[in-house]
Amino acid sequence: MRKTLLVLFLVAAGSGQAGQPGEAVANARSGSAAVAPGGEKRFDETSADAVVDVRFSGQPGAVLNGRPHFVTIGQALAAAPAGAAPYRLFVRQGRYYERVTVTRPNLIIQGGGREETLLTFDACSDTRNPAGGTLGTWGCATLMVRAPGFAASDLTIENGFDYPGNARKPEEDSTRIRNAQAVAMMLAEGSDEAVFRRCIIRGFQDTLFPNAGRSCFDSCRILGHVDFIFGAGQALFSGCDIVSRDRPGKNPAGYITAPSTLASYPYGFLFLRCRLLKESPEMAAGSVRLGRPWHPHADPAVSGSAVFVACYMEDHLGTEGYAEISSSDSTGKKIIYAVGPDSRFFEYGSYGPGALITAQRPQLTAAAAAWYTPEQLLRGWQP
Repeated sequence: MRKTLLVLFLVAAGSGQAGQPGEAVANARSGSAAVAPGGEKRFDETSADAVVDVRFSGQPGAVLNGRPHFVTIGQALAAAPAGAAPYRLFVRQGRYYERVTVTRPNLIIQGGGREETLLTFDACSDTRNPAGGTLGTWGCATLMVRAPGFAASDLTIENGFDYPGNARKPEEDSTRIRNAQAVAMMLAEGSDEAVFRRCIIRGFQDTLFPNAGRSCFDSCRILGHVDFIFGAGQALFSGCDIVSRDRPGKNPAGYITAPSTLASYPYGFLFLRCRLLKESPEMAAGSVRLGRPWHPHADPAVSGSAVFVACYMEDHLGTEGYAEISSSDSTGKKIIYAVGPDSRFFEYGSYGPGALITAQRPQLTAAAAAWYTPEQLLRGWQP
């Protein structure tokens, strides 16, 4: 691969200050001439095609300062012109309670700060759909992307379903949700070349679902506990904070990844110079697994891949490293999948108190690690 591309990704990854707790990335402010660490210019509302402001009280699409204004992201998408030309939305600071589905190519969303601009909804797998069934894991996402060329930066994407509150309800409580998967963001069929920069992606079980195409997550903060990064897509995580949330009384407390990569694809998830952190200092040492090999519908064509290269790891990760997972085939037969021939989980250059080398945590050789690069995983696409 070209050295320039490798340097680009290593510089971006280094901006997260791996191995040092705390936040390092400043938030953008709406209306300001924001510049990212490293000198990258961010567009603001003066160069946007439309502005979204939860406090806007005019008619949807009313033009102010030369740009149409909307109160919701959904309104702005509905009014976007057809075609494949890039269309830029500036979303001002505020809380946007809505579910958003993107079907327009080359949509770009710039938030007013990743702590200050929040897209949230609280649907889960058992939420009822209009047809009388349930949304399921594939239909409950707060943000669903079904088109190529999507980009988002400087905002939080959240599934606000109250997993902890639901888990505290007694088993006999009729209001207790049985299927608590709650996706914050899904890349579905049609998505490819999706980019997320300086975003927070937050939930509990099944937070981030990159299930299609290629995607890049740069300097993002991703939070959850059970299988909270999962799916069949090819995703690069560069300089991200991967934050495990606790599940009191559960052992393991969580699983970071559940890839379902097709065996015909050599790459699935690549974590490059990320920090694997725990949200609470009280989280028990060794209570979280790096992943488990998800096989949707017991699909034999699946061989999940998640590889961690030069990542800092706190002590919530322990000697076991990975866990088995079960799936049922079309006849209802339950099949157990363990890490090994049914999966491709590896580490190289891990460091920190949770970076333990054991028989249960497969390591790459230097020669093998050289194949796990952004260019290889993204098949030549340069975000």
